[in-house]
Amino acid sequence: MSSDNEAEDRTVWDVVVVGAGPGGSSAARAAAEAGRRVLLLEKAELPRYKTCGGGIIGPSRDALPPGFELPLRDRVHAVTFSLNGRLARTRRSKRMLFGLVNRPEFDQRLAQAAVKAGAELRTGVTVSRVEQHGPAVPDRRTVAVVLAGGEIVLARAVVGADGSASRIGAHVGVRLDQVDLGLEAEIPVPPEVAGDWRGRVLIDWGPLPGSYGWVFPKGDVLTVGVISARGEGAATKRYLEEFIGRLGLSGFEPAVSSGHLTRCRTDDSPLSRGRVLVCGDAAGLLEPWTREGISFALRSGRLAGQWAVRIAEAPDAVDARRQALNYTFAIKSGLGVEMGVGRRMLTAFSQRPRLLHTTLVGFRPAWAAFTQITRGSTTLAGLVRTHPMARRALSALDRRAAAQEASAEPGSRPGE
Repeated sequence: MSSDNEAEDRTVWDVVVVGAGPGGSSAARAAAEAGRRVLLLEKAELPRYKTCGGGIIGPSRDALPPGFELPLRDRVHAVTFSLNGRLARTRRSKRMLFGLVNRPEFDQRLAQAAVKAGAELRTGVTVSRVEQHGPAVPDRRTVAVVLAGGEIVLARAVVGADGSASRIGAHVGVRLDQVDLGLEAEIPVPPEVAGDWRGRVLIDWGPLPGSYGWVFPKGDVLTVGVISARGEGAATKRYLEEFIGRLGLSGFEPAVSSGHLTRCRTDDSPLSRGRVLVCGDAAGLLEPWTREGISFALRSGRLAGQWAVRIAEAPDAVDARRQALNYTFAIKSGLGVEMGVGRRMLTAFSQRPRLLHTTLVGFRPAWAAFTQITRGSTTLAGLVRTHPMARRALSALDRRAAAQEASAEPGSRPGE
């Protein structure tokens, strides 16, 4: 016969994951594969739309479940680079550079993979808050996840993967130092237009500091978007309108027009609080220069799921804290290093976009580096660490950026 305590334990999940995007589904799958009782909560009904280019680069592909079939809408073998509509040049590759997906399909398949691994999925559920103390929490090994209707779900560990406006991130105390606005249009086009874009993407270095635009073909739909620093909303909207006009796409009605804020964490921003971890956008984890977030979500989600299992097993607060610190170290030593290099690239690019453009389209080693990064044979940080030429080039860009900042300070003279 089971005791009352054992009956109560059966109502407590080992791991509850909030948010069924790439980060949350990866976390849920990792925890479920470890044989734990996992509940995955999602506020929307799947599939649901997400503002995102949908580019699947090598690091994203390598973080997917074994045997996962990507719902690719196109395979990219060529990239056209332009500088605010000028100086366009196309570089091509015999091997595929990266794939393109529609996020509704992609995210739904990732959630299904988590369920296949043993996680339980509940959709249409909004989480109001989490509590680690108080009357809703039966003991110090338990976290209460409070739903919008008042229902309380208990867990030994919680992973917050609820997006860039994360309520779990607010609980943890995530701090942000870079916020960008992305605007996007999904434009259905006739076959002859779609054919012109098949297998090729466009990356346009934009008119605002740190901005760029993209065209990603997905069958009979073109995903067209731009991104720039928040605070330039009107100028960003104007850039998108002019970008679409230059491409000759103004006559086609978008099926979807959307916007989204991306947020990067500060270097010292926490990734945990008690038995609660955050990953992906909820943690402010994405590449600062390109604002690529799918690979960061997949990789950090997998780590969060693995460490959440260890936190769930922790007998006391001291051991839970130790496991959370190990998760933080794993993130900082990998994705954190990549973000640091990305910040340096964003600073250099914001001040010298033409130099970057000229280097990419005219310098063969730079194009080779681009292809290695997109295919996943290296990362931006790995390239800087292992290639002396890349390290020297980034250091030179750092010096130029610092000199330009100094010359722009109040009281300084032009050229000083």
